[in-house]
Amino acid sequence: MAEKKTYIPALGYGFLTGWYDLAIKLTMPERKFRGRLVDELAPRDGEAILEFGFGTGQNIIFAHRRNNKTALTGIDIDPAIKAIAEYKFNKLGLDVALQLYDGATFPFADNSFDKVFSALVFHQLDRETKLACLEEIFRVLKPGGRLVIGDWGRARNKSARMAFYLVQLLDGFKTTNDNVNGLLPAFIEQTGFQQVRETGFINTGIGTFSYYTAIKSTKPPLCR
Repeated sequence: MAEKKTYIPALGYGFLTGWYDLAIKLTMPERKFRGRLVDELAPRDGEAILEFGFGTGQNIIFAHRRNNKTALTGIDIDPAIKAIAEYKFNKLGLDVALQLYDGATFPFADNSFDKVFSALVFHQLDRETKLACLEEIFRVLKPGGRLVIGDWGRARNKSARMAFYLVQLLDGFKTTNDNVNGLLPAFIEQTGFQQVRETGFINTGIGTFSYYTAIKSTKPPLCR
């Protein structure tokens, strides 16, 4: 059995995980940035949708409220964050399958999902892991399936760049530099996706939050 990969917990440290939702509420326009994420996702009746890195479950809650006739699934690596999400879902009566994985292969068959979305995950991954996760997302998406990512992107002004140093201090410079240098779209394209676009951004109190979309092509990924 492969050894489970190490990971950066929410807010950078395990003891801060329980404070994650409050930190987001205090530092970001939560309704705006999550609402825009779901706008980009555009969940439709009957679609199978996966969230990569479901965190505390907030994005899935927003997506379910937008359309409760989709089949939502979540995958994450952190058992502590999974417990928080499950507690919320139980309170709300949501039936959502949440799965943990080992940081390598997703526990899903090829071509399983119509859409995959993710928010505030890729800046916590080093370059090698970013590419590996994008390959897995490509694999589990159906041909023509849509990828939606919301994460820290290239800072649009000096104040946003200075503010983002706080995120880098928590989550590490090695994992976040590629995001703030605007390289995430190139990584998405490198792993076989087409129509890669940055569709918009929001300047927040701690950096520039960007939205990226792409479509799974019929060609195999170039990066292995």
